[in-house]
Amino acid sequence: MTSRMPYPYTEDDAKWWVKTGSKESGLNKAIDLAGECIGAVGVRFGQFECQYSAEIGYWIAEEYWGKGIATEAVSKMTDSVFDDKNIVRLFAPVFSRNKASMRVLEKCSYALEAVQKKAVFKNDEFMDEHIFVRFRS
Repeated sequence: MTSRMPYPYTEDDAKWWVKTGSKESGLNKAIDLAGECIGAVGVRFGQFECQYSAEIGYWIAEEYWGKGIATEAVSKMTDSVFDDKNIVRLFAPVFSRNKASMRVLEKCSYALEAVQKKAVFKNDEFMDEHIFVRFRS
């Protein structure tokens, strides 16, 4: 996960996100399961020359991994963006170690567009960044 997400994630981080962060840019949705927020999915829209492109990202609490929840959230957000916004290209960068996230994107009809070698430095190691993309049909 990107370092934009604080870790450990505190209650103060959550309060800031609800009050300020989620409203700063793009489109952000909580992933709700039986009244409990178990994750989020969001889209950051490009500007200027990239105005028809947007980045999608998501996270799910670990205890809910492997249940199809991320796939459903990404699928619904993708459909919503293509239905309601003037976006032609949605993309998702994924760290090389995150095979499960790559599988989520593949299930949602995203395709691997590029692998940027050693593009990410996190936790004292370099990782490749895989760029998945889906185009408006």
